[in-house]
Amino acid sequence: MAKNVQFRGNSAYIYGMERKFWQNLQKIFFIGIGGVSMSGLAIYMLRMGFEVAGSDLTANAQTARVEKEGGRIFIGHSAANIEGAEAVIVNSAIASDNPELCAARGKGIPIYSRAELLGMVAGSFENTIGIAGCHGKTTATAMCAHVLEECSGSCSAHIGGEDAEYYNLYLGGEKYFVTEACEYKGNFLMLRPNVAVVLNTDSDHLDCYRDADALAEAYRMYVKRAQAAILCGEDKIAKEVEAALTFGLTSYCDVGAENIRSNGGRYIFNVRIRNAIYERVRLNVFGRHNIYNALAAIAVAEYYGYPTALSVSGLQKFHGIRRRFELLGECNGARFIADYAHHPKEIAAVLATAREVSAGRLFVVFQPHTYSRTRMLFEDFLKVLLPLENLVIYKTYAAREFFDAQGSALTLSESLPNSLYMDSLRQMKMYLHCTLHAGDTVLFLGAGDIYFIAKRLLAEDKGI
Repeated sequence: MAKNVQFRGNSAYIYGMERKFWQNLQKIFFIGIGGVSMSGLAIYMLRMGFEVAGSDLTANAQTARVEKEGGRIFIGHSAANIEGAEAVIVNSAIASDNPELCAARGKGIPIYSRAELLGMVAGSFENTIGIAGCHGKTTATAMCAHVLEECSGSCSAHIGGEDAEYYNLYLGGEKYFVTEACEYKGNFLMLRPNVAVVLNTDSDHLDCYRDADALAEAYRMYVKRAQAAILCGEDKIAKEVEAALTFGLTSYCDVGAENIRSNGGRYIFNVRIRNAIYERVRLNVFGRHNIYNALAAIAVAEYYGYPTALSVSGLQKFHGIRRRFELLGECNGARFIADYAHHPKEIAAVLATAREVSAGRLFVVFQPHTYSRTRMLFEDFLKVLLPLENLVIYKTYAAREFFDAQGSALTLSESLPNSLYMDSLRQMKMYLHCTLHAGDTVLFLGAGDIYFIAKRLLAEDKGI
């Protein structure tokens, strides 16, 4: 629970924080409430005194948390679920023929997208910082929240993952609101941030953009909606729009890192602000790529005029995000590590980290996330996966999509002579039982249910 909380009935109110919108509405229904972003928004609404209900296909940790906060959860979608709702929130993955969505339309109940609600929530705070980019949004958002909370003592955050301390929602005050700004279907264009941060503009979600140029234009539009931009100086967007500050590892960036060294995969460096060298940072998370995320958070604090020492102190309090190079446990002395990486560049970054911290053999179990991403980035996936010696391709996590043979996990595996294709927990268990030795590392990569499959393997048989 966030600081400075009092309870009134089943709801929690933050001292000094008031409801800033929908004064005339009380009962809100979320379709797809089990998503990490949707559940965070649902909990925010509960803490602001709204009555919240919602549905999802299955129960999970997010639905349990909403229930604990006082929300009502329905498992399965039915028109009867929205009875009494005064507004309906729907995420981008919900099909247009969803029975609850159809019922809301038929009854004339106002329907808002997740992105629209996030925009309204963000508008309730004095300053909104939107963190955009193809990679690193969740980690950078959480880092920035820890930094601004340390600097100001008045920061709230909406995080698209599970921070070790803040989880997916932190309400610590109204001065700053840090949120992920997702490019999927142009959702980040519903935000009007005071500061727009762009970590990178690699191609992704090309299923909902005409091409890479259309995606790049969406990023430019997002930045132009903000009062100021903080950009990775090494990304092409820094050449296309004006930045208040840039960050990166090259000398021409305003905020940089000097004297970089690795301590077992966790990086240490001095902060550079323009030409001055400041405090030493010791990151608590693995991977060189996290230097960029840390620099983005430091740049935000620098923009608002806070001392670098406070930024560094805030970063020291960040201890990671679930499913970001998360050590799950060991089987027969082999480490199981899970990571959300599902884009070729993310996979490359995780592999670099794994090679740095692994002494024994490295095994990779990759679950493609959506058929369209696999098909559109097929050659990039081949390039990053082909050098691996011990590779398993697990069946596609389809998410919102229908089967597409051209972009299936099986098709990907057939193009990778170094891989084995698997589609069941039993196959995976037998393979690992016959293959793993003490000192090996197994990476479970993907944004689907591969994380839970890895945890089941550990739970079912500690002696695989």
